[in-house]
Amino acid sequence: MTETVDARLAAAGHQLPEALAPIAAYVPTVEVGGFLHISGQVSFRDGAVVSGRLGDDMDVDAGRAAAELCGLMLLAQMKKALGSLDRVERVVKLGVFVTSTPNFARQPEVANGASELMQLAFGDAGRHARSAVGVPALPRGAAVEIDAIVKVRD
Repeated sequence: MTETVDARLAAAGHQLPEALAPIAAYVPTVEVGGFLHISGQVSFRDGAVVSGRLGDDMDVDAGRAAAELCGLMLLAQMKKALGSLDRVERVVKLGVFVTSTPNFARQPEVANGASELMQLAFGDAGRHARSAVGVPALPRGAAVEIDAIVKVRD
């Protein structure tokens, strides 16, 4: 019997948060043409947005942890939209936005927090294309925001 995505996550000590409703005039997910597009997700810890600025008041390890929390919220949105994470055929792309100072250049290392989570969850199907860019600010003061595109099974 094949191990489920939920079982792999649980074995690694991960629990999915509740998929949150949007904070503005958009929807969290759109499924079209065999792909699920997931709106940008920020990280939450203890009910609060993880805020900070890389290169200022937040180090790379804290940024990676924030990116992993974003990844867990992406997974929660996938599960809510699809009914099961086992419908995910392939993680196609992550777009990672990192609040950072102008001289901070380690956004790819921060983004690895989410990328490694996708690989843990989906194995080789979790390997994806990715952008990791620094920005001066994100909604609600978030340190990291990540959107995604995934290929889905019928």
